[in-house]
Parts: sequence; structure tokens; C-alpha cells
Amino acid sequence: MMKLKVDRIDGTLVICTDKEKKFFAIEKAEIPKEVKQGDFIEIDDSGKLTVSEGTRNRR
Repeated sequence: MMKLKVDRIDGTLVICTDKEKKFFAIEKAEIPKEVKQGDFIEIDDSGKLTVSEGTRNRR
């Protein structure tokens, strides 16, 4: 499982970083609609994207 932090939302792309500060660009259509800047996204081994439970509790 990979955990990414949403750095920013830029048009149709969601720019994320991992714990090593590598950047990833994911199509906004692939991300759950409730995601906001600063949230964490988890990607499971099958490629499914979900908002990290810790993110929801923090808001």
C-alpha cells in the first residue's frame, strides 16, 4: 500500500507527494471527490484510491 499527501489540485490533476518527497500527478477524475489539499490518499495493491481515515478524522 502506498500513502500520498495531496500537495495541490491543479486543473484536472491532483499533485501528490510520498514520504520521500517524490511527486505524482493523478487525474482528478480518479480521486475521490471529497479530497482536498493536505489530505492523504491510500493506494492499495489493486490500484484502488481511498481517502485515509486519519484525514477524515482530522477535518
